[in-house]
Amino acid sequence: MALGLIETVGYTTAVSAADAAVKAADVEIIGLEKIIGVKGYVGVTVHLSGDVAAVTSAVEAGKKQAEKVGVIVSTEVIARTHHDVNAKLLSKFMLKNEPEPVKPKRVTKKKANDGTKNQSDSTSSPRTKKNKKDENKD
Repeated sequence: MALGLIETVGYTTAVSAADAAVKAADVEIIGLEKIIGVKGYVGVTVHLSGDVAAVTSAVEAGKKQAEKVGVIVSTEVIARTHHDVNAKLLSKFMLKNEPEPVKPKRVTKKKANDGTKNQSDSTSSPRTKKNKKDENKD
């Protein structure tokens, strides 16, 4: 399996790069590294995995999209990472659990004609009915 790295300045740039990368090829986001860099900028590196051709394509697509949004520091594709690189370096930044997908909240509106009496409806008011009876007596 190949390893692809896209290093950006800023989280938004990294998310944009990762989104384009996974849409472009059959790769998986396996890790994310965030650091506070020079002058307080947040450096974010996205780690991708897949076969060499897919990772190469994904990294290029991610880089192209991220350049539209922000700053790319560097990109790299490693065809076959050494066991020590995986075990000692990359394992520190592996994503532990996949987050739950965001479920949109369902908003329900109360219907105007739901069988309840509307206080502003003058025909259902007892006072109005009394006034109508008084009118009939005249």
